[in-house]
Amino acid sequence: MASLLGFDGKKGLKAVSRDGVMSSRALRAADSRPNFRTRSLRFAPGQVLVKFKPEIREPLLEATATAYGLRKLGQIPGLEIYKFQIPQAFSVAEMVYALRQNPDVEYAEPNYEAHITVTPNDPLFRYQYALANTGQEVGTGGPRGTSGADIQATRAWDETKGSASVTIAIVDTGVDLLHPDLKNKIKSAGRDFVNNDNDATDDNGHGTMVAGIAAADTNNNEGIAGVAWNCKILPVKVVDAEGNGFYDAIVAGVRWAADNGASVINMSIGGPDTADSLRDAVKYAHDKGVVVCAAVGNDDSAVLYPAAYDAYVLAVAATDYADARASFSNFGPQIDVAAPGVRVACPVPTWFWAANGGRSSDSPYALADGTSMSAPLVTGLAALIRGLKPELSADSVMDIIRYTSDDVNSGQHKGKDDFIGYGRINLAKALVPIKITAR
Repeated sequence: MASLLGFDGKKGLKAVSRDGVMSSRALRAADSRPNFRTRSLRFAPGQVLVKFKPEIREPLLEATATAYGLRKLGQIPGLEIYKFQIPQAFSVAEMVYALRQNPDVEYAEPNYEAHITVTPNDPLFRYQYALANTGQEVGTGGPRGTSGADIQATRAWDETKGSASVTIAIVDTGVDLLHPDLKNKIKSAGRDFVNNDNDATDDNGHGTMVAGIAAADTNNNEGIAGVAWNCKILPVKVVDAEGNGFYDAIVAGVRWAADNGASVINMSIGGPDTADSLRDAVKYAHDKGVVVCAAVGNDDSAVLYPAAYDAYVLAVAATDYADARASFSNFGPQIDVAAPGVRVACPVPTWFWAANGGRSSDSPYALADGTSMSAPLVTGLAALIRGLKPELSADSVMDIIRYTSDDVNSGQHKGKDDFIGYGRINLAKALVPIKITAR
């Protein structure tokens, strides 16, 4: 998965320096949309996640674990999900089957693995067609957009630029805590569930890209504009440097974010396997009033999890600079809305280009493809709504986003469809009150 964050120098994308002058350095494509690979092993070897029925007390729980030869590795508090090491004599499938037969067990499952959904005066705002599409060139030497094929951000910002009391949790690979376009937006160093510490620094790049799209420091003469200007970012690292993360870390990360002040959670990650533990985690956040937005994946196939948990998550598909569905975007009845996900400008960690064939002096920004880029645009909108109407339930915020979207593919699929759901989001409709004037 190291190639996940490579870049293709042949794509000819040029850089924009900090003063906005074209240079030969790249505002590069962070190697367009990584697919979720088909893997022979999609879960942690020798591990199972188990939830016992609520009435089962600790002594019986321990006796049951001993009877099966299980060794406790950890517990996700609040959800009471246990991670066990199984005996070497059994396969994960055999142990899961055996545990599911036990009447004291609510569910048992493998510790599945998920992957990130992309490989990979703000001077670069001119390239952010997703926020304001005037038909401009999409990146240096790129195609031209279609005027109006955007999320109507500039009109919405007249109404609100977000509230510092609203926190967006980026459940991902971490965030570059020192990035010039993010450092003033970070609420804390967050939590790292991969390395089990309190420093969620990004060692992959993906989480930094996502965080910036949602809430980069804006009107600061640096880089790009974020959707939610004033909202805070809470990094939650659940995916490792190679772009892989097991479900136990993701479940724990979602629960931690919900318990540590997140109003909105972005999950530009996903896996092909459903799991009760992952469903429980997003339900836990949803039931606490947290809006969860997730990328649907980039395989032109079925919606990934957790985006597919329709009752608790806003599933986000991708459109392009002409308001067409991106060819790679996954599809299915769970899709709620879409947002631009092709050639989207975003920050990368300050070490990123030097580690990927460039120079340390290269501007820490890129163009990227994928539903991972679409989801934080929706997350930013949810955060803006949260700031205006903190009393709204998660379901109400989700409905506002759904029902104010533009049905940009109505010519082929009128109304809600399996490709872009209710449509491409429209911040102005979602945020700006209807003005009634006398005639």
